[in-house]
Amino acid sequence: MQNKKVIVTGGMGFIGSHLTERLLEDNEVTVIDNEATGKMENIKHLLDHKNLTLIKDSIVDLNLTEIFQGKDYVFHLGAIPSVPRSVKDPYSSNEANVTGTLNVLIAAKDAGIKKVIFSSSSSVYGDTPTLPKREDMPVNPQSPYAITKATGEMYCRVFEELYGLPTVCLRYFNVFGPRQDPTSQYSAVIPKFITAILNDESPVIFGDGEQSRDFSFVKNVVDANILSCESDSTGIFNIACERRITINQLVDYINEILGKNIKPIYGDPRSGDIKHSLADISRAKTFGYSPENNFKEELAEVIKWFENECA
Repeated sequence: MQNKKVIVTGGMGFIGSHLTERLLEDNEVTVIDNEATGKMENIKHLLDHKNLTLIKDSIVDLNLTEIFQGKDYVFHLGAIPSVPRSVKDPYSSNEANVTGTLNVLIAAKDAGIKKVIFSSSSSVYGDTPTLPKREDMPVNPQSPYAITKATGEMYCRVFEELYGLPTVCLRYFNVFGPRQDPTSQYSAVIPKFITAILNDESPVIFGDGEQSRDFSFVKNVVDANILSCESDSTGIFNIACERRITINQLVDYINEILGKNIKPIYGDPRSGDIKHSLADISRAKTFGYSPENNFKEELAEVIKWFENECA
């Protein structure tokens, strides 16, 4: 993608900052982020870039139509991205993720945006036993967060059908990579485990550790956003790597890479968590998505980043 004017909501977040960084190479990027979960430090190396405009405010409160005027595409990543947090505070998740998404779609329609790329989640599938997960399977959300993402997808479909606004919904599967925050109680498992083992502390596994995830490296997710935007494709697409890694295996791999042998502590399963996650990515391959698939190398890259951060 080159010489386009794009919007990235949530551009100060973990995934959003990586996407912003890539897009800035050849495009004008406007980031909208209220720092609810995003961090300035994620884009501090980009702040002086001539093609970056930063708006620190909420997509719920802004006049988005005015901001979107003259822009080509919207990458909508702005959300409160946590199952446990949504269980504790469903109202805030709904406000940010549903009302915010509706505001984005209305503004995109009114401003003549060419396509909206919506960041969805594999959590919409719930704990259905069928593997791998396919986009034509019924959704079965089991947390308020998953409900907000399923609702966002339905809004995208309706806005395409009723108003002719092209939309893509990318269902991410357990994204990991540099800049992921390990400090929040709602943090994802990989940064939490890496920092724990780096500090010779036992990581906490909720359940027996045999639950599995289709972990997706953030660089692949960035590729998927850009490829799906450039293509003629619309609709829903799984974004993952077609691989299953158990949480117990994850601990073993981190120990192996760091040359340690830190044993985990096991706790009760968490409300809203699903047991197994594995994606069929055949549909995403139709727009050119072809993820590299070496989990240990990706994990080693992330561990190296955390080592440098903790040094």
